Amino acid sequence: MVRSIRNLFRVQRPLDRPATWGDAVVLVTVFAVIYVGAKLAAGARSVIQGPQISLEPAALPAYAAMSLARMAGAYVLSLVFTLVYGHVAARNRRAEQVLIPLLDVLQSVPILSFLPVVLLSLSAVLPQRLALELAAVVLIFTSQVWNMTFSWYQSLRTIPEDLQEAAAAFGLSRWQRFKTLELPFATIPLVWNSVMSWAGGWFFLMAAEAFTVGKRDFRLPGLGSYLRKAAEDSNSHAMLVGVVALVALIVLLDQLLWRPLLAWSNRFQLSAVAGEVKPTSWFYDALRGSRIVRLLSERVLRPVLLGVDELISRGLGGRAEPAERHEGLSPIGYVFSVGAGAALAYGAYRGAVMLFAVPAHQWASILLGVVATFGRVIAALAIAFSWTVPFGVLLASRPRLGALAQPLVQIAASIPATALFPIVLLFLLRLPWGLDAAAILLMLMGTQWYLLFNVLAGASAIPQDLRYTSLLLPLSRWQRWRVLILPALFPYLITGAITAGGGAWNASIVSEYVQFGGEGKSVVGIGALISHATAAGHYPLLFAATLSMILTVVMVNRLVWRRLYRVAERRYRME
Repeated sequence: MVRSIRNLFRVQRPLDRPATWGDAVVLVTVFAVIYVGAKLAAGARSVIQGPQISLEPAALPAYAAMSLARMAGAYVLSLVFTLVYGHVAARNRRAEQVLIPLLDVLQSVPILSFLPVVLLSLSAVLPQRLALELAAVVLIFTSQVWNMTFSWYQSLRTIPEDLQEAAAAFGLSRWQRFKTLELPFATIPLVWNSVMSWAGGWFFLMAAEAFTVGKRDFRLPGLGSYLRKAAEDSNSHAMLVGVVALVALIVLLDQLLWRPLLAWSNRFQLSAVAGEVKPTSWFYDALRGSRIVRLLSERVLRPVLLGVDELISRGLGGRAEPAERHEGLSPIGYVFSVGAGAALAYGAYRGAVMLFAVPAHQWASILLGVVATFGRVIAALAIAFSWTVPFGVLLASRPRLGALAQPLVQIAASIPATALFPIVLLFLLRLPWGLDAAAILLMLMGTQWYLLFNVLAGASAIPQDLRYTSLLLPLSRWQRWRVLILPALFPYLITGAITAGGGAWNASIVSEYVQFGGEGKSVVGIGALISHATAAGHYPLLFAATLSMILTVVMVNRLVWRRLYRVAERRYRME
């Protein structure tokens, strides 16, 4: 019986290996795009200093509303990108060979080093306020989207074969397959990763709304710029008020949005037995029991959704889609590929010319910085794994405890570590190796939640009947972990590790170089180099350091995480 449970996660399938040329095309693309952005940034006009940020508490409601609007806009973009990008990558083998390496590269691009390129490029061609708003939304988008896309792609690639065969047997169209099989199967991990995406957006909010490049000062009114201004002025009262306002907003979103969504998503759990304690939400129960909501749903929402459903079904032709994945490109796709390839080749050539402007001693500093930051990333991931896996399984296996702890976890994950970091520095800088320890701690504070929320999603998705079966069998605690829990968590752990690793490299930019007490403090690392290059407006060094970080993360993903992803897809999927 134990072997039968284990075999649920060990279905052998042919392994689709991504082509090496996909990585090469992707790296050349990113190389050319970053060069074009850096070239535009170097020639951008001087930008007038941003608006003055008021530290009066009365300004906080308006600032909170503006920050929330930017977060919501970035999330909508992230969700659309996730559904389209992940679906194409999962269903088209030829596209997957480019899209998945591209996803590896994009999530490894250090956000805070990419922001100056985006911001100055936009300010070179757009009005300042519009450029600032778009750049802020892009930064928040890039902090939200990758874990959602990886989760959606992983869910599509691990749908049980019997469910796919049933969908094919019923002749479901592409739209019917999406709404009745793919989206329901992926709902639980997608909701959990959406919660994590919002937490990641809060983490980078201070950088998105208040940024300095050389003599150019960019500010947008919002909670992030309020907290940044309070930290710069060493105004502890304003810092406390700003953090309280942020926590209040996070609690409000948790109660009115995320808890209802988690309670609603429980209906999609793949289980023949109901759980003892379901996720609950007072607001969700209130909406379900409201006559006004029921009337609006029947008279307005349902007809609109039916109309949209019919429109999409007609647009997709209503044809049944086979379960196997498609291959190949259309003739238009080939023509576009040739034209894009020529443009990318020229951009790569010009980028190489810029890299030759970086002297040898700076390349040596970049190499040393990569090695130092790599060690800190490994340390942060090791610490994160050591506590998130047992804690996440504990919360998922004890629903009453989880119902109490999960809101607190969501609040803790959403409070930006950059807002609390000055307090941490106050104590750690007095210790030997204090700044190194602080750098690892900030990486941990910004990335451990990617792992925890994926563990919670994976543990929550374990069918309840398998839990009961494992409890009835004479299994030791270690045997239960070995034959049920770890195999079920394995795909989620890999998804969490990929996004947590990318987040740790991103966090190195704010953790290895800090402003404290009006004085800059730094440790050896690639993040510190990127911060120095950004502050000085040294674009060749910024270009070289950013590409070095990208190449390092891509190699780690390709040699380690991508191979484990394939193992998860082949062996550890529920059937």
